[in-house]
Amino acid sequence: MASELYNTIDALSREKGIDPQIVVNAVEDAIVVATRKYYKSQENLRAELDKDTGKISAFAVKTVVENPEQVEDPNLQVTVDDARKIDPTVEAGGELRIPKATEGILGRIAAQLAKQVIFQKVREAERDTVYNEYIGRVNEIVNATVKRVEGPDVIFDIGKAESRMPRKEQSRLESFAMGERVRVVIVRVEKASKGPQVVVSRAAPELVQHLFQTEVPEIYDGTVVIRAIAREAGERTKIAVMSKDKDVDAVGACVGMKGMRVQSIIRELRGEKIDIIEYHEDAVTFAEKALQPAKVSRVTVLDPTDKHLEVVVDDSQLSLAIGKKGQNVRLAAKLLGWKIDIKSEEEKRQEVEQQMSALVSNAATPLEDVPGLGEGLVEKLSAAGITTVEALADMTPEQLEAIEGIGPKTVEKISLAVNNYFSSLEGGEVAAEGETPVEGESAAEAPVEGEASGEAPELAAQAEAGIDGETDEAAPSEGGDGVEAAALEDTAEIAPETGATEEEEVEPGKTPAEQGE
Repeated sequence: MASELYNTIDALSREKGIDPQIVVNAVEDAIVVATRKYYKSQENLRAELDKDTGKISAFAVKTVVENPEQVEDPNLQVTVDDARKIDPTVEAGGELRIPKATEGILGRIAAQLAKQVIFQKVREAERDTVYNEYIGRVNEIVNATVKRVEGPDVIFDIGKAESRMPRKEQSRLESFAMGERVRVVIVRVEKASKGPQVVVSRAAPELVQHLFQTEVPEIYDGTVVIRAIAREAGERTKIAVMSKDKDVDAVGACVGMKGMRVQSIIRELRGEKIDIIEYHEDAVTFAEKALQPAKVSRVTVLDPTDKHLEVVVDDSQLSLAIGKKGQNVRLAAKLLGWKIDIKSEEEKRQEVEQQMSALVSNAATPLEDVPGLGEGLVEKLSAAGITTVEALADMTPEQLEAIEGIGPKTVEKISLAVNNYFSSLEGGEVAAEGETPVEGESAAEAPVEGEASGEAPELAAQAEAGIDGETDEAAPSEGGDGVEAAALEDTAEIAPETGATEEEEVEPGKTPAEQGE
């Protein structure tokens, strides 16, 4: 029959939910500590509890060796000869147990020390039991009773332990009364100095999922599947559902007849809004559904790798799509797992216009890149604020003549150079400086493209100098313009085969001036 002490230990074990042997070991360790403190000994002490009598015996345990030379520590080792004086049956390599008297000599201080050790061991065992019980139940829904409120935290009784709900895990719509029973989610179990701490939540998405599984039979039996949940506790929840049976409407099953099923869940969540959305594999279609109740004009995938979407809505729908403090688009992005840029039609139009104007500005060609415009002419045009070919092409002859230092002949040269430049762009290639002109090219075009070439250098130089240096005041006489025009008209055409002018083929020994005479 078990002793009264062992029965007390057994009752304590059942109350704390721990193994009775753990409490027995705690009592034995406490006796060892008290005995060592009383005897002030460094011996290897051990204690044993007799379950039938309730008596606790203490021993000094020593290892038996063959001869005195092997004894390194007298407190831990003893020779065979000395050991057999106490226990004749002992052999070398065994253990000798030397009894230590404990009854009537340990006293009040030793008893207090033993009590502290027992309590400490029991608390440690209780902590380990609670931790092992709940660490495997994370994300599980449990029924809890409100025990007390400590500042912003609410303390619940969840059976074998107390749990804590911090402020960030609470819904702003909820308040609790003492003794109230609610359903909570175990979010984590923490090991603390005061014991394991179970943290529960009413803001976790798992709570909404559990409520739908409870209220909707189609979800419980697997016909309707919850694919994603995005929640801001106390405000709004978006839940995406999909039906595995083509004859079952996933959204209708969750809503229920006249909204009875979803209304029951809303009451449990103290009036939190719930959007039930049909799930789609296509991100574009899913995004349109997720942004409800706003109507989406179009959705564009910007980057499928980084999961980036651009959503355009009508100007009147922008505030509805964004939601209060960005809540609607934030929940939709969390539900999809994509980044969402949301814009109105007007914002998109302005963005396109900016991109087009940026393309136009990037396509502008500086005047220096146009063959046929001399450095002096480019400087005059730049001084007048004309720096690109596009700006020059938009000007009328009257506007060009209004620029100081530019006359009608210079206007003709500018027109010719600009026309040649755009013609070369339309042809798909730009003639390089000094390139042989195409057969059939007019005589007036040849010197413009070939003015820097080595052929007829004097004539080309004269033609450029006469045009670039022309001003309305500097024209000497009518004959000057006639000479200048004649010089342009008399320019020889370059032969395609040799690159020589016609005069050079007839009289290669004479200069161009002598041939003119």
